[in-house]
Amino acid sequence: MSTAPSSDPSTLAAGAAQDRAAHERVALSLARQGMMNHLGVRLLSATVGQVELAVPYSDKVTQQQGGFHGGAIGALADIAAGYAALTVSPEGMEVTTVEYKINFLSNFQGGEIRATGRVTKAGKRIIVTSAEVVHINDNGQRSDCAVMQSTLVPVPKTY
Repeated sequence: MSTAPSSDPSTLAAGAAQDRAAHERVALSLARQGMMNHLGVRLLSATVGQVELAVPYSDKVTQQQGGFHGGAIGALADIAAGYAALTVSPEGMEVTTVEYKINFLSNFQGGEIRATGRVTKAGKRIIVTSAEVVHINDNGQRSDCAVMQSTLVPVPKTY
């Protein structure tokens, strides 16, 4: 049994259309997020099952010692994982986080942090995701910042 990705043009086109729809769905939802807009969060990519977001270093995301605040790191990881879950949820549904566990690996100043959320398992009632947060300094060097696992549930869209 082959595990290589399909090279069938119709399969590739369908996958690309699904990824475009996922990106648009995430972008529209992110635009409604007051906190994420306040922090300066940017959508870098969104495909079915995976979303990458970034937030630049600023006084909006720092703690008293000048590093990225754990709350900002956790919020970015949570929203990346949540949006990954949203990409596999049925139309007319949103998702909400039930719980998450985060490990902070290192703290940094300057540059930006990026979170990549991925769907681990999508069921009808719960969606399990993970997120990795990396710091990218002004020279482009990447360093691990945090890892997270979360559980989300689909809920009806109310807007």
